[in-house]
Amino acid sequence: MSPIPTLTDLEAARAKVANELSVDVLKGVDLHKTELALARNFTSDTITYPTDGMIAYAMKASRGDDVFKADQCTVALEAHIAQITGKEAALFCASGTMTNQLAIRTHLLSPPHSVLCDARAHVHRNEAGGIAHHSQATTLPVMPENGHHLTVKDVKAAAILSEDVHLAPTRLISLENTLNGTILPQDEIVAISQYARSSGIKMHLDGARIWNVAAETGASLHELCEPFDSVSLCLSKGIGAPIGSMLVGNREFISRARWFRKMFGGGWRQSGYLAAAAAYALTHNFPLLSGTHALARKLEAGLRDIGVGILCSGTNMVFFDARSIGVNYDELVKRALALPEPLYLGGSRLVIHYQTSEKAVNDLLDLIQVMANEKRAEGFVPGVLEQQPADAYYPKMKEVFIRSGTKAVA
Repeated sequence: MSPIPTLTDLEAARAKVANELSVDVLKGVDLHKTELALARNFTSDTITYPTDGMIAYAMKASRGDDVFKADQCTVALEAHIAQITGKEAALFCASGTMTNQLAIRTHLLSPPHSVLCDARAHVHRNEAGGIAHHSQATTLPVMPENGHHLTVKDVKAAAILSEDVHLAPTRLISLENTLNGTILPQDEIVAISQYARSSGIKMHLDGARIWNVAAETGASLHELCEPFDSVSLCLSKGIGAPIGSMLVGNREFISRARWFRKMFGGGWRQSGYLAAAAAYALTHNFPLLSGTHALARKLEAGLRDIGVGILCSGTNMVFFDARSIGVNYDELVKRALALPEPLYLGGSRLVIHYQTSEKAVNDLLDLIQVMANEKRAEGFVPGVLEQQPADAYYPKMKEVFIRSGTKAVA
C-alpha cells in the first residue's frame, strides 16, 4: 500500500510543477532592433508592430468573455464596423482567412455548389484549400480577360446557372479589393452585384485591404461594401492592429457565422484588449495610409529610372521584374540581407506599410542601381521589357508574385 503523502510532500510536488511551468519569454528581446528591422522590411504590411500608444490604449480595455458576448470593447468595435460599412452586424475574429472562410461556409448551405472568384484570389490560392475543406465547394477561378480585374462579362461567361447534374451551380461570387494592390473599379463591382442578385447568387468581398481603397479614392466604407452580402475587413494589414479581422453582414448571417466560428475553434475569451488595439489602429493609422501609397509611387518611379521592369503596381504595392536588369530574386534578397543595415525582401512583391522608412526605400533603390551597374559591366544587355506602362489605366496583372527561395527574416 502506497504511503499517504503528507502536506509537506504535496507542497513540494506542487512547487516542482510550478518551477517546471515557469518561463521568462522576455529574455533577449530587443524592441529597438525589431523596430529598426521592420522599418526596412518590404515583405508584407502584416508585420507592423504595436506602438507604445496602441499598447497603452489597449491596457485600458474591458476584460469580458467574448464567447458570451460579454466584452464591452469587442461589442462596441463590432457595432462601429457594422455601422460604417452599412451592415446590420459584425463579428470580430482572429484573421482574414477565418473571416473569409466563415463567410463562405455561412453562405453555402449544402453541396453541390461552387464559388466564382478571380484566379489570383487569396480565398482560392492562399487559404490552404479552405473552401473545399470547410464548405465542400469547388472554386471557379477566372482569369480576367482584361488582365486586371473581373468584369460582369467574365462572370457571366463563367458562372454556372445550369441544373445539369454534372455541374456544381454557382452560389457565391467572391471578389477581392484591393487585389495585388490594385483597386477594382466600383462601377464594375456594382454591375457584377446586380447580375449576381438577379441570378440568386450571393456576393462576398475579401476586403483585407479595403482601407487602402478608401484612403486612395476617398470612397466611404458604406459605398465600397454596399454591393456585397458579406465583407471581410482585415485589421492587421494596412492599419496595423496586432491581430484581428471583422466579418460584416445581416444579423441572421452573423448569428450563423458566430456559430461556425465556435465550431472552427475561433471563439475567444478576453478579446477586449485586441479590440481596443484595432480601434486605436482605425483612429490613428488609417490617416497614414495615403503616405504609404506616395512612398510606393516613389519606389516605383525609382525602379523605372534604373530600368527595372514593373509588372504591376497600385496603392502600397509594387511588383517588379528583377530579370529585366539581369538579377535573380534570390541574389537580390541575399545582397539586401548582407547590407550593414539589412533590407528584408520576399521576391517580386514590394509592400510599403505605415512604418516603412523613406531611408529604406532609398537604400533599396541604391542597392538595385549598384547591382544593375554590375550586371551591365559583366555584359548583360537588357531586352525589350514587357512591363506596365507608367500611364496604364488597367495594368496587366497575370502572375506577378514570384517568391524568393531565400528567406529574409528579421
